[in-house]
Amino acid sequence: MSEISGSTSDGYHTFDELYAHRIALFLAFCAQAATHWPELVWRSKLHSDGTSYDGWFVLGIGIERGEQITYHLPISEWETAADFAEERERAPEFDGHTSADVLDRLKRWQ
Repeated sequence: MSEISGSTSDGYHTFDELYAHRIALFLAFCAQAATHWPELVWRSKLHSDGTSYDGWFVLGIGIERGEQITYHLPISEWETAADFAEERERAPEFDGHTSADVLDRLKRWQ
């Protein structure tokens, strides 16, 4: 079995391509959400407990438990998010959402 990397492909897209799409789509979704609910879209370099991942920040929609949709994005996108996301010293306390929760919450926005 070969090592899985960003260049690993399913025959159509590499992991790197899919992550680039996810990042661009989430930025676009957050920018659109901010036009209607600017108080819900935020960004932070720190988690609620003050920890962080070097080279990454958290972009999120929703503050309350059960409403959050968050992703870590590369710090290179920090200024892109500055156009629409409120900068917070620390992210809201993580509500424990899973990938399945995020999919369910995204469907609520349709």
